Amino acid sequence: MSQEFLWQLSIWAFPVLVAIVFHEVAHGWVAYRLGDPTAANMGRLTLNPLPHIDPIGTVLLPALLIWAGGPVFGYAKPVPVDYNNLKDPRRDMIRVALAGPGANLALALLSMLLLKLLILSGSFTAGSMTSYLWYMGLTSVRMNVMLAVFNILPIPPLDGGRVLVGVLPDAQAMQVARVEPFGFIIVVALLMTGVLTYTLVPIMEMVIWFLAVIVGVV
Repeated sequence: MSQEFLWQLSIWAFPVLVAIVFHEVAHGWVAYRLGDPTAANMGRLTLNPLPHIDPIGTVLLPALLIWAGGPVFGYAKPVPVDYNNLKDPRRDMIRVALAGPGANLALALLSMLLLKLLILSGSFTAGSMTSYLWYMGLTSVRMNVMLAVFNILPIPPLDGGRVLVGVLPDAQAMQVARVEPFGFIIVVALLMTGVLTYTLVPIMEMVIWFLAVIVGVV
């Protein structure tokens, strides 16, 4: 392995792991609070990454993307949710779905605060711990914003698709829900054609700018 790859891996590994684990735990925790103990009973309401790791989505895919120098993406094992256990399935499904992107936006905000503190410290010697934390903080901001924006796409089984099913009238909701078996294929097709890149990147940059304004980085 090249030194550059190992450097990139060290910068990306922790932020990616934290982002996807918090995303899934947030889904399960909100579901638990709303009456569904499925994730809790399966030991998935833990920040220990081991129960959440998917060999492909958490390890292989991010590593390959880092090696290829492309945008880094990853996912964990989905936290199981039994919507029949929820107090108000349609309403609570929206809350559970939004919990994941919400957790990522919260992590992005905390990471932006870290960058603010590093700026105030004023010590950015090349190769220093401050410099290392700066790159890791930037990575965390981008990774979490990307996950939040990507998952809010209104395509089942992404979180935005579940929100759409929850807000639509029954007839339209059923039609959207039927898309779920093909959702992954649709997402891959949109990625390969570049549609998602042109659509999501400007939204991501706008969210990052907004967080930077809130924290006072810009």
